[in-house]
Amino acid sequence: MMNRFVDGMRRAFAMQGPHGPLTDEDHALLRRLADKIVARRMALPATLFLQSVQPLNAIGSQAMVFLRPFLTGLFFKQADYDQVVAILERREGIGALVDAIEAARVETEGKPQ
Repeated sequence: MMNRFVDGMRRAFAMQGPHGPLTDEDHALLRRLADKIVARRMALPATLFLQSVQPLNAIGSQAMVFLRPFLTGLFFKQADYDQVVAILERREGIGALVDAIEAARVETEGKPQ
């Protein structure tokens, strides 16, 4: 009983989720999304928004599940949308998206902030 409790506490405060690290496919999808954000000149507002809601990533990903019928027809393929939702559910997901946006912005504009 005590071992199970200790094991649960170890996982509760782990910095990385139970899914393991993001895959190359996940990073490629985040990069494509970041390129679209930068092309629309929304890098700074998107970064500020994502960093402000990072502690609420689980709630935000559930909101994305609710909005799926509206957004998949307009902006995303269903498989890509589901993969983005799965990425953003993870603790490191929003940070990885912010990093991808910053990398895309630097590549496009040529100067880091």
